[in-house]
Amino acid sequence: MKVSIVCFIACLLFASCDKTNSNESKGNASMSIYLTDDPSLYDEVNIDIQGVEVNASDSSESGWIALPMPRRGVFNLLHLRNGLDTLLASGLLPAGKISQIRLILGTSNSVVINGISFPLETPSAQQSGIKLLINAELTPGIDYKVWTDFDAARSVVTTGNGKYLLKPVIRVYTKAVSGSITGIVQPIEADAWIYALSGINDTLASARPDTLTGSFIIQGLDAGSYSLAIDGANSYNDTLINNIPVTSGSVTDAGTIILHK
Repeated sequence: MKVSIVCFIACLLFASCDKTNSNESKGNASMSIYLTDDPSLYDEVNIDIQGVEVNASDSSESGWIALPMPRRGVFNLLHLRNGLDTLLASGLLPAGKISQIRLILGTSNSVVINGISFPLETPSAQQSGIKLLINAELTPGIDYKVWTDFDAARSVVTTGNGKYLLKPVIRVYTKAVSGSITGIVQPIEADAWIYALSGINDTLASARPDTLTGSFIIQGLDAGSYSLAIDGANSYNDTLINNIPVTSGSVTDAGTIILHK
């Protein structure tokens, strides 16, 4: 089954998680930004993140506020698949409108293919950082959690002269106003790839089952009805499951999916 893929960078509205009186009295909200990843067939996709900023103005050139990072440096996106994530940055922001998140990249970006490391070049348009639209209103005293979901497979582009470019395809979501689909694909030997579809062949996210249990999870989906397209390998047939409901703030269990030859 061939599934067409479209680029998707999400705008979102936030819902409250926790309330902190000290933040509220100062007119501040707190925000934590996490990094996660869709699967790819590369050995590694290493992204050098040196800064995380949030824009609290209507201008793309001013109003940027840097959030403290637990660590700066290289993150292998392929360590963050199937529901795993890592905290990129966390800190206080003034209540009010925010419009963008910006990831400031370093120069140590690379992709590893068949054990060989290649540098990932960054187009000049991204040298000021990767900008992601969020368009949200922060309320004093509320803690917000945001996930930036890299699609490693679509973020690495091969040029005609054998070089590799980093052109990030990233979804932004918060679990408070999004839902998830989980399930199990068997047998393990099917080496399946799972796609969440909205509409006809409109791929929003993907996952690969755990190599020991076959379990998978696809997060950051808006409320609605989805299809799961499961692509099998090693002579196992593909399958399509329709009408899977997703509700904000909850996880839908698609059950065990058996692929056959």
